[in-house]
Amino acid sequence: MREATGIRPIEILLVEDDEADARLAGDVLMEAKVCNNVSWVRDGLDALRFLRREEEYASSPEPDLILLDLSLVTPDAPDVLAEVEKDGSLRRIPVVILRSPCAEEDVARSYDVSAKYHITKPIDLDQFSKVVRGIEGFWFSIVRLPTTEGHTNAEAVAESAH
Repeated sequence: MREATGIRPIEILLVEDDEADARLAGDVLMEAKVCNNVSWVRDGLDALRFLRREEEYASSPEPDLILLDLSLVTPDAPDVLAEVEKDGSLRRIPVVILRSPCAEEDVARSYDVSAKYHITKPIDLDQFSKVVRGIEGFWFSIVRLPTTEGHTNAEAVAESAH
């Protein structure tokens, strides 16, 4: 699809400390109708390095969407969100929180610092696949993602899948 249409894939940054969840989410997203690339990091520090293109992430792509696990530590997900919000070059990137059941104050804190949506991660693998496919359908087929300088709008990628 990439060569045939000339449209770049949607870039997704998955920030997930559980390798099995990351692998499953990546597999489901790679099977998507929409052409995408998934980059995976395990923690908040690597997420910030990736987003700022520091150290080993110097040539990383700018993500169109961030899927962020709420259960991260050092820094935790709300702290990562706060850093994204402070950075003018990053704050337009939509962030979806993936969470295991957690305290309401954690949910409120991350919304306070710019989370767009909270999605509970189901324990059942089939349900987890449905959640990830739902994210794909919503964010890549319905929502218009912001255009980044020098890149094709992600909406065009979604339209090419139909």
